[in-house]
Amino acid sequence: MAIKLPKTIKFIITDFDGVCTDNCVYIDADGNMSRKVNFKDIMGFSLLKKNGYKVGIISGEKNSAIEKVQATFNIDEVHQDIRIKLDVVKSIVEKYNLKDDEFLYIGDDVNDYDSLCFAKYRITVPDAVQKIKDIEGIQVTDKRGGEGAFREVVDAVLNAE
Repeated sequence: MAIKLPKTIKFIITDFDGVCTDNCVYIDADGNMSRKVNFKDIMGFSLLKKNGYKVGIISGEKNSAIEKVQATFNIDEVHQDIRIKLDVVKSIVEKYNLKDDEFLYIGDDVNDYDSLCFAKYRITVPDAVQKIKDIEGIQVTDKRGGEGAFREVVDAVLNAE
């Protein structure tokens, strides 16, 4: 089912792991961790910025992939190693003076629950935990996390009517 969003959206706030990644961490023989990020999702960040949208990433973990995306696309708000994401979402809304129909939140796990409930436009991925999929009014992407889900939301924002 296609994601439906209004033209009023100005700011996209997203979790990273499980939305822009497949929620897996790869650990090599030396103990170094890495993540797989889908290039369609990376292009989504580029498209948002080129079209004048503000973007925020709020992650419960610290991750070099986020830092690379931030540096490459000049992401407006990046917050890593965050335990209570709702506080950050509220600070972004206040800082940018956003109305409830001017931002959306994308998340997939219990640490996104309060932020998703706070946002008028809330989106998750098919492989989200059930508690998230049960949130009233949540929209679910067709694509899974790390397989183009973020880009699906970006396309919905760019093509909003």
